[in-house]
Amino acid sequence: MYRYETHCHCNVASKCAHSSPEDLVLSYRDAGFAGLVLTDHFIHGYTCVDANLPWEKRMDVYYGAYLRAKALGDTLDFDVLFGIEHAYGGGQEILCYGIGREFLMENPDIPQLSIDEFVRRLRQYGGIAIQAHPYRYGGWEVPIRPEILDGIEVYNAGNSPDRNAMALEKAGEGDFILTSGGDIHFAFDSRLGSAGVAFPFRVQTGQAFADALKQNRHRLIMP
Repeated sequence: MYRYETHCHCNVASKCAHSSPEDLVLSYRDAGFAGLVLTDHFIHGYTCVDANLPWEKRMDVYYGAYLRAKALGDTLDFDVLFGIEHAYGGGQEILCYGIGREFLMENPDIPQLSIDEFVRRLRQYGGIAIQAHPYRYGGWEVPIRPEILDGIEVYNAGNSPDRNAMALEKAGEGDFILTSGGDIHFAFDSRLGSAGVAFPFRVQTGQAFADALKQNRHRLIMP
């Protein structure tokens, strides 16, 4: 099985992260993973990308973190995929997979979009939306229709066991994609490698990753 991290952050685009894109790649490779999805905090999240820059420049900086990780990954035969963690208010966030720079550049009005419209456009590009770390901020606090989500992160290494159990129970109420993620912000975090998904084949593009999740070709990595 080929193991992939679904949820991690670097210090180029996430203000709360402490490690470079390259250090994350090296740590996950050393942990025996086949790849990772870099999901830095996006526009409304805890980003360190200068909001005063023009949209194109902001996206260059943000996407540049992924390009740095991928450049090293390519030399190591390690898959680095692009994702985002998009905040939609009240500390709530969704993990988005299956998109790339084209999506960002063709949607400069993302900061003004409702979550419904954002996800509609995401899906037009073949992307999927996964609820990140459910219950971290209290109850099932999705301020949108739960059915708009494609999936739920039923295990997050930063969530308490009771909240992860609640997320798994919630996932049973619908036909959701289930994911597990480390939510790693530091390359030498002891939790690194404790979460993610595993496939019986390599997934070498963001679209392939999203499609494999849609087809339920994965297993969850979790304690």
